[in-house]
Amino acid sequence: MKKINIVNGPQNVSVIIQGCMRMPGLTKEAAAEVIRTAYDSGINFYDHASCYGEDGAAEKKFAEAFPLSGVKREDIYIQSKCGLCFDRNEFDWTKENILSSVDDSLSRLKVEYLDTLLLHRPDLLYDPEEVAEAFDRLEKSGKVRFFGVSNLVPMQIELLKKYVKQPLIINQVQLSLEQSQLIDQALYMNNKTTEFSINRDGNCLDYCRLSDITIQAWSPLQIGMFGGTFIDNPDFPELNKALAELAEREKVSKTAIALAWILRHPAKMQAIIGTMNPEHIKDACMAADVKLSHHDWYALYLAAGKYLP
Repeated sequence: MKKINIVNGPQNVSVIIQGCMRMPGLTKEAAAEVIRTAYDSGINFYDHASCYGEDGAAEKKFAEAFPLSGVKREDIYIQSKCGLCFDRNEFDWTKENILSSVDDSLSRLKVEYLDTLLLHRPDLLYDPEEVAEAFDRLEKSGKVRFFGVSNLVPMQIELLKKYVKQPLIINQVQLSLEQSQLIDQALYMNNKTTEFSINRDGNCLDYCRLSDITIQAWSPLQIGMFGGTFIDNPDFPELNKALAELAEREKVSKTAIALAWILRHPAKMQAIIGTMNPEHIKDACMAADVKLSHHDWYALYLAAGKYLP
């Protein structure tokens, strides 16, 4: 598994992240197999959020399963996110909620610290000074080692950076061959003939590269937010044809090629997989060893429905 060093953050982390959102539906034995399979496949980074499952069910299941996996805590990185409070139907970045959310996550995960904490989508009423106070307390107490954000545009990050002392090292955002708006706008800049030219994220990708913020791509195989996967989807014949041709050449699956497309980008991103199927985990991890050419990358991009202006 290819590893990268996150600037100002964890070192030697896998480019593939095991997402744990779907873990609540597993038995603890099956969850342990997921954890172990991911680790044996080269993954050393596990992603959680306080809102994954009712009352943090994903974190609880991970904690139940982890002792059965045989993996050591010191050999992996555990990340969680806070701020989405669906039980109250609001987003909350208050100091009190950040601090209590971390305590709750640590309790559910049965660990003493989080390697990284991300603020999960923007609270429209947040006070950056409160966030700064919360981060300071979490860092001084040793409960959180590194900090980042999820689904934030550059100016929101700039506002946070004015107040927080800790580097913001990660921005977790959506990116896939089908949902490639993170990349599209630069190509179609100032082109009134297509919606691809709409700047939907404030040049987030370039900003993160300039700011040494690592992009973590969520839903890397998805259509929209919850539209299922484009792999083997009859609505995407040209894309699946292109994926199949490269998959045959590289002796991997179409899934691995789709993930390799993200990892080929020079921004040195991480891609989050969410499957709970051990065989699919092994399959996805082969993406880290695929070497797509410049031409391969563009061929996939165009097959996904884009065009060169």
